[in-house]
Amino acid sequence: MDRLKRQILRQAVDENLSTIEGRRLESSASNVTTSGRPTLLRWALVPILAVVLVVVVWAARPPLESWQQASRKPPQSDPTARLATASHEVDLTDRLLFPVPRPMDMRAFPLEVRRILLDPGHGGDDHGTLGGALAEKTLTLDIAQRLAKLLEKDGLEVEMTRRDDRRISLKERAAQANAWQADLFVSIHINWLATRQVRGIETYYLGPTDDPRLIELARLENRQSGYRLAEMKPLLEEIYTDYLQGQSLQLAQRVQRSLFASLHKVNPQLKNRGVKTAPFVVLVSTEMPAILAEVSCLSNQEEEELLSRPYYRDHIAQALARGIRGYADDIHQIEEKGS
Repeated sequence: MDRLKRQILRQAVDENLSTIEGRRLESSASNVTTSGRPTLLRWALVPILAVVLVVVVWAARPPLESWQQASRKPPQSDPTARLATASHEVDLTDRLLFPVPRPMDMRAFPLEVRRILLDPGHGGDDHGTLGGALAEKTLTLDIAQRLAKLLEKDGLEVEMTRRDDRRISLKERAAQANAWQADLFVSIHINWLATRQVRGIETYYLGPTDDPRLIELARLENRQSGYRLAEMKPLLEEIYTDYLQGQSLQLAQRVQRSLFASLHKVNPQLKNRGVKTAPFVVLVSTEMPAILAEVSCLSNQEEEELLSRPYYRDHIAQALARGIRGYADDIHQIEEKGS
């Protein structure tokens, strides 16, 4: 069909040129013998060829949108648009010349866990959660002391924010950990849940939350922080974004898994409430991976009964120790793979 169209178009052009120039086309033998017929035939073919030519041209036309776009006038020069375009081009240039800094791969540095700062929650006139005959401040101190002995047997250096029943502000706890240059900060607490039938453990690391219960829990825990507004502001500007948050998450995961695996064997009704983020002030200003472990519930009567028994508190301490050792082993394995 394409060849036929081109042939017909070529013949039409030849006919038109011959007619315009007054030249006569060479006729075939039949056309020579019959005078007048070639001329009539040529004039009869002209309309047909013209129609064919129009059809061919119409079929090859561009879409209507292309004609419309071609006929539009270019938009007026907009200074704002030019400025935005220029800014975008500068931004792209800056990205090419000055790439956005990426987080440092900590496998490039030898890491080792040697010093553990244990933080028994509450103390002194701050009793924390209260059960029937038990106070959170007493339970956390007992568990921390048991944990310290287990970690020291493993050759780790252990320090505690308090070794007796005294009140220490959250600011002082974090400052002690930073001054001692601890490798890990582990704060030990006993939970209270609104649904008293539930028994559960959960481990926190620093981060935002939309959970109203956790916001209220953080508010209660942060009441005696010891910080002024001017001191807290620069601390809050850099949290949630650095390397410590990722390491704190790994530590929290290790501790939570170990707690549930160990305690569920002697406390089958225990619920694994998982690893969560919460804005606890005690975790804000620490300069090392830091977690807050809610190792039991005083809101549940059966759980309170278990906490009154030394062997259960010893189970909690052993589970915490295994979680900390697991995290230290992870760091050591990463170091070996990096080397």
